[in-house]
Amino acid sequence: MDLKRSNPESDGRPTATVALSGTAILAALVVLTALSGAVVGAELSADTAPAEINESVAPSNGTNLTILQYNDVQTAMANPTAIGTLQGAITDRQAALDNPTLVVGGGDEVSPSSLSAVSQWRVPTDALNVIDPAAEVIGNHDLDYGFGPVADFSDESDFPWLVANIRSEDGQNIPGTKNYTTVTRDGVKIGLLGLVDDAVKSKTAIDFEENGYKVTDFSKAGTQVAETLREEENVDVVVALTHTGIPESKELANKTNNIDVIVSGDDEVTYGPKVTSGSVIVEAGGNAEYLGEVNVTVSDDGVGFNDGQLYNLGEGNWTVNESAKNVVEAGLSADLSQVAGKTTEALDSTGRNYADDTNWGRIIGDAFIEQTDSDVAVTNAGGVRGNFVIDEGNVTYDDVYTSLPFGNTLVTKEMTGEQLENLLASQVTAPTDNYGAQAQLQVGGVTYEFIDQPNASTAVGDIFVDGERLDPDATYNVTVNSYMAGWDDLSTLPTVSEDYTLYGTAVVNYIEERGTITPPAEDRIRRATRMLEDPSVSTDGDLTTLTYDVPAAVSEINASTFTVMNETSQTAPVEDVTLEDGTLAVTVETEPLEELSTTSDVVDVYGHYADSEIDELRNGRENSVLNADAMIEVDDEPEPTETETETETQTETTTATPTETTEQTDTTPETTTTSGPGFTAVLTVTALFALSLGIIGRQRRD
Repeated sequence: MDLKRSNPESDGRPTATVALSGTAILAALVVLTALSGAVVGAELSADTAPAEINESVAPSNGTNLTILQYNDVQTAMANPTAIGTLQGAITDRQAALDNPTLVVGGGDEVSPSSLSAVSQWRVPTDALNVIDPAAEVIGNHDLDYGFGPVADFSDESDFPWLVANIRSEDGQNIPGTKNYTTVTRDGVKIGLLGLVDDAVKSKTAIDFEENGYKVTDFSKAGTQVAETLREEENVDVVVALTHTGIPESKELANKTNNIDVIVSGDDEVTYGPKVTSGSVIVEAGGNAEYLGEVNVTVSDDGVGFNDGQLYNLGEGNWTVNESAKNVVEAGLSADLSQVAGKTTEALDSTGRNYADDTNWGRIIGDAFIEQTDSDVAVTNAGGVRGNFVIDEGNVTYDDVYTSLPFGNTLVTKEMTGEQLENLLASQVTAPTDNYGAQAQLQVGGVTYEFIDQPNASTAVGDIFVDGERLDPDATYNVTVNSYMAGWDDLSTLPTVSEDYTLYGTAVVNYIEERGTITPPAEDRIRRATRMLEDPSVSTDGDLTTLTYDVPAAVSEINASTFTVMNETSQTAPVEDVTLEDGTLAVTVETEPLEELSTTSDVVDVYGHYADSEIDELRNGRENSVLNADAMIEVDDEPEPTETETETETQTETTTATPTETTEQTDTTPETTTTSGPGFTAVLTVTALFALSLGIIGRQRRD
C-alpha cells in the first residue's frame, strides 16, 4: 500500500510515501483515568530547546534508514540478561543491515525496578548509555523521583531527554529536557521530538500544579515542533517519541501532517508498525521483551515506509552484550540478593493482579495491615509490577522490590463503610473494556464481589470486613499506598497515620518475621456476571440441592470446578452439578453446608461456565460468571421441601476515584495472559443459614 501526503503549509512537495507490511499483536495492560484540562503551551522555539546537529547534512536520495526502538524497560533494568539481550539484539540487527540505523527509546526507562530502592536512576542511566539511543522521551515513571532529579540523570546521560509539552508557568521546559533534537545518519537529517499526554499527571505521585508545571495539548505541541523541524531545521525525517499509548499516538497522527514515524510507549502494547493517516506507529511492548524495527526510504520525493516488525527477544539466538549486562550486575548489590524468607508456593506478580486477587496480592495486603495495625488494606494493581512469578523457595529482596519497585509509603485513612465501598467500586473497569471488568486492586481484611455486567446498578457487592458484612455508617481504618492517598477522593479523608516504610519494605518485614510464608487460601475478590432468579432448594437429609433457571445463553458448565465457600473462604465439597434444559442443579452434603454457616451466614457456590451473549462483549472471552443469592434456613432435622424466593432491589452505589496502570502496563505485558480469552468464570450462589429449612427471601442485583 502506498500512501502520499503533502503538507499544506510547506512548499507542496510530498512529505511521505508509505508502503508498509507486517501485523501487530495487541496486548494492552491497563487503561488509566486521565485528568482533564490540558492547555496549549507557549510558542516553541530553538532557543528553548536547541537542536543537536551531529554533522553537516548532505543531500539524500533513495537512502534506506532503519529505526530500532524499545520502550517501558522499567523492572527489566534490574535484569542483567534482559538488558544484555536488548543491547545485543540492537547490535545484531545493526550488523545485519547495510544501511544506517537510528536507536530511540519510548520512555519509562529509569524507573521502576528493584534498583529504585538502592540506586534510584543511576544504574538505569548507566545501562542506557551502553544502549546509546539518539534520544529518549520522558515517561511518567521517569518522573518517579520528582522534577529535580531529571536534570541529574540528564546530566549523566550521553543522549538528550525530550518532552515538548510539559511547561513551567513561564513556558520553560523541565530542567534537563528539550523539545527536540536532530541527528544525521549517512546524510539523512532526522528530527526527534518528545510528547506526553495529560494522563501523565495521574500516573505519578508528584503534583504538577504544586511544582508549577502544566501539560499542554500533545497534538498541538507536536504539530508546532514538527513544523519547526521541517521549516527551520530542514530535516528529512520527523520521528515523534510519544509516551502516550497507542490510541493517543493515533490521535496525533490524525491531527498532524509533518510526522513520519511515531514511536509510542506507556501502555506497553506489542504493536507492530502500522500506518495511521500517513504516519507509521510502532510500540515494542515493555520490560525489554521486544525490539521494534521500522524501515524507511528517504528520497527527494519524501519518506517511504517499506516494512517493519517486532522481534521477540525471548526467542532466537540473540547476542547478550556483556557490557550492558555487567553494568546491571554491578548495580545489584548484596542487599538485593539477600534472602528475606521462603514461600511454600509460587507467588503471582503478573498482570493477573489487575483481573482478580492473587496469592501475592493477599500477602501484600496482610503485610500492610501488620505494618499499620489497620482494619483493611487496599493497593492498586498498577503498583504490583514485574510481570513475573516468584518461584517456590527463596524470596529475595530483589524479588520483592522488582514486584513493588516504587517509592510509595503507607498511609492509613479513616473511611466510612460507604466510602470504602466507593473506593472498591471506583476501580472496576467496564465489562465492554478490552479486558472486560477487572477489579484492579489487591486487598487485605476485606472480601467482595465485583459485578461484570453491562448496565449493572452497582459495581461491587457482598462486602465483608473481617467476616462481618460492611456497615455503610461504621468507620474503618484503611491503609493505602501513598500514591493512592493522593487521589482526589482519598486526599481529603482524615489521615489516621503515615508510616514512612516503603511498601516493598513492609512486605520484606512481613516475610522476614515469618521466615516461611504460605499465602492465605482465600478468594477475597470474586467476579460475578449474571444474576439468577427464582432459586429453589430441596433436601433429603444428607444432601441439599440448590436449583436455578438459567438463560439459554449459558451453554455449558465445568462441573469439576464447582465448590461451596463461605465469607472466610472455608469450603465444602460439591457432590454433583448438572445443567439440563435450562436448569442448573448444585448438590452439596448438608452437614458440611451447615458447618460453613457456623462462622459465616453467607455461603457462595462458585464454578466455571460459558455464556455466549456476555462473551461477545469481551472480544471472545470464553467464560463468564453467574450470581444468585438465596437466604436459607437449615433445621437440625431437615425434611425435604422446596419453594421459591421473593425478590427485592439492592441499593445502587456510585463512585468517582482515579485509577493508575501502568504504572502500562504492564499491563500484560506489559501483557497479561490470564485476563484475555479463556479468563476463569465463576458461578455464585449466596445462602444465609438459620434454623429451619426453607427459602425465606433473597436480594437481587440488576
